[in-house]
Amino acid sequence: SFNKKVLKKTIKSLKDGNVAGLPTETVYGLAGNAYSKRAVKKIFTIKKRPKINPLIIHYYNINSIKRDVILNRHFLKLYKKFCPGPITFILKKNKHSLIDSLATAKLNTVAIRFPKHKVVRTILRLINFPLAMPSANLSSNLSPVRASDVFEDFKNKIKIIINGGNSKIGIESTVVDLTNKPKILRPGIISPQEIKNALKIRLSKKKSKIKSPGMLKKHYSPGIPVILGKKPNSIEHAYIVFGKKYKKKNNYFNLSKNADLKEAAANLYKTMRKIKKRGYKKIFVSEIPNLGPGIAINDRLTKASK
Repeated sequence: SFNKKVLKKTIKSLKDGNVAGLPTETVYGLAGNAYSKRAVKKIFTIKKRPKINPLIIHYYNINSIKRDVILNRHFLKLYKKFCPGPITFILKKNKHSLIDSLATAKLNTVAIRFPKHKVVRTILRLINFPLAMPSANLSSNLSPVRASDVFEDFKNKIKIIINGGNSKIGIESTVVDLTNKPKILRPGIISPQEIKNALKIRLSKKKSKIKSPGMLKKHYSPGIPVILGKKPNSIEHAYIVFGKKYKKKNNYFNLSKNADLKEAAANLYKTMRKIKKRGYKKIFVSEIPNLGPGIAINDRLTKASK
């Protein structure tokens, strides 16, 4: 549990260039000092993460980012409306930035976020560096939504994992590229429609090179095959369903009986982990409405099925 003693120990460890498993409202993160080559290297090594995949840099508030990135009007609008919260911005890198180049995959852009979970906010408020923090899992696997998920993936490779309860949102942040015409690089719980409404402009649909996490083809994999839009023909296969119309069966796992897409998003990774642990060989998935949070759920499922 989180108390003053744990806080002090965590901050000391981060200052020394170590990494820690921290709760956020989206998923659990693997955090290290974004200004420290040693810490950033550790994150990539522990996660077995490809070097072309940049990290999201986490800050306490807008006052702490000016040294690292160049602000623009689109960013200011979205910051005011959604932060702190589950949204990541791609901005141009400031030439005076201290962020380690490995953390930005040597790009001239930086992915930044202001997380909402009170544990990580408390830590960010008390340190004088931002935290590079991808999800605390092995690369291309399911993201963790509980402290025990983090421990399962890494065992004793991480000295500190803070238990901050279940991640409320349960899927990774929406990523929006603001370096040119605003564009969604990864859908999240904040939908494209909400971002369009806040900016009052149309979003770009152009293909983009890898500027942010979540853009590699295979991702979010539970380690067993995922088949979309089909029903299993054997009880040895699990069936992920959504909404009232499905009966209760042993191999049926309902993301939300009330057909609530936010609830479904929060249950997605938890459910996939549970299915894998119970020894099912395959996961079949019923149709999930492709609107609001459903867009993000379908994005994760499509990548998991690759």
